[in-house]
Amino acid sequence: MNLTIDATGVFTATSTIVSVLALAMSAYSAKKTIDFNKRQNDFINTNDKLNKMLLDKEQQESLIQRQADISANFVSFGRSDHRMKVFNRGRSSAKNVRIDFPNGNEVLIESDLREKFPMPSLEPQQSVELIASVGMDSPRRMDVRIVWDDQSGNDREKLLHLTL
Repeated sequence: MNLTIDATGVFTATSTIVSVLALAMSAYSAKKTIDFNKRQNDFINTNDKLNKMLLDKEQQESLIQRQADISANFVSFGRSDHRMKVFNRGRSSAKNVRIDFPNGNEVLIESDLREKFPMPSLEPQQSVELIASVGMDSPRRMDVRIVWDDQSGNDREKLLHLTL
């Protein structure tokens, strides 16, 4: 067997091998670039979602800072001394606080109620007490609607179902 090595054939074979390797390396690099770009886009989307959540949280906190939270409950001092305590547990003062009884008022003293409400202002952590006249035939549940204005808006309302 006669083997002859042709320089042109060796050069052509080497050049073909190098070209195929370069093409494979180029395809590998393109695949890695596409994967990297996909991860980068996922990171950008996640970052956008986190920024939106942070902005929503900040807006909620800002709203809470501007809101009063008016509530009420009955308190007892001994066997016969009952009062309804109306209080502001929010972070902002409430203005023009009004109180209404959708199902009627059979417990609170009307003169005390007229004297104290509507309240021009109820500061955070401030409260006002209304004298309650509780007897054996008094209802044990009372619906109370409280309406107030604060920095977040006017005529904010809360309906409470209080029990004695």
